Amino acid sequence: MTLYSMTGFAEAAGGVEGLAWRWEARSVNGRGLDLRLRLPEGWESLEPELRRRVGQAVSRGSVTIGLRVEHAGASAAMALDREALAEAVAALVVVRDAARAAGLEVAPVSAERLLQIAGAQSAEPQRRRAPDEAAMGAALDSLDALIAGLAETRAREGAALGASLGGVLDAMEAQARAARAAHAAQTDAAPERLRARVAALTGAGATTPPERLAAELALLAVKADVAEELDRLDAHLAAARALLARGGAVGRELDFLTQEFNREAGTLCAKAESPALTEAGLAMKVLIDRLREQAQNLQ
Repeated sequence: MTLYSMTGFAEAAGGVEGLAWRWEARSVNGRGLDLRLRLPEGWESLEPELRRRVGQAVSRGSVTIGLRVEHAGASAAMALDREALAEAVAALVVVRDAARAAGLEVAPVSAERLLQIAGAQSAEPQRRRAPDEAAMGAALDSLDALIAGLAETRAREGAALGASLGGVLDAMEAQARAARAAHAAQTDAAPERLRARVAALTGAGATTPPERLAAELALLAVKADVAEELDRLDAHLAAARALLARGGAVGRELDFLTQEFNREAGTLCAKAESPALTEAGLAMKVLIDRLREQAQNLQ
């Protein structure tokens, strides 16, 4: 199946006689599905059907859908307010005479500026036709194209994320193999390391009973054993690859897996008795952070 990013953009346009519209959809990351609608006045009745259709196609993300409608022939009829114009002219005359009496120069006022000052020119848009059922139905038909376009861009981004996540999992598997090798070397070196510690504590000439040495070695092996953590890491890696192969809405599950990965990597570092195992654990934690960042972009 397809992986979907939560990031996408799409547009769709349409129209009927006397009306033209344009849909626009934007989608970004979100914890759930957060749908925000921007509809023009008179088109609010589309909201329930809008939410139903988008909810069928999108399960997660913050999605904003806007609709712009233009009415053909909705030009403005200009009206002249003669009374306001006369008042403005009279006021300008008073200001001009006062300025000249004070010895000031007054710049001429253009007719356009005079109309602006007076508010004498008003625009009264022609009456717009309310949307009928046919227009709304046609607008909803073009909405399907918008949703399909949004899904396409989210799928395209999801494919890129899937490829990147696959590369991160490859790197994590390489570090898991390095951790296994470091653990094996750490186990092989444990007896000699224990003898060195005992010698340092008791003195070079002292001897330690073999049974005591064996008991201490067994305790050390238990404390430093990370075989279970490595097995769980392998299981989590297999689960993550299965999610990517399954596709669909896997973002939440993959994000949960990163918490499990982090727990095992933290234990690796805590139990490490060798620089090689510590290095593998730390490298794993860096890769897990990268995995989480990218997984949080998936639906």
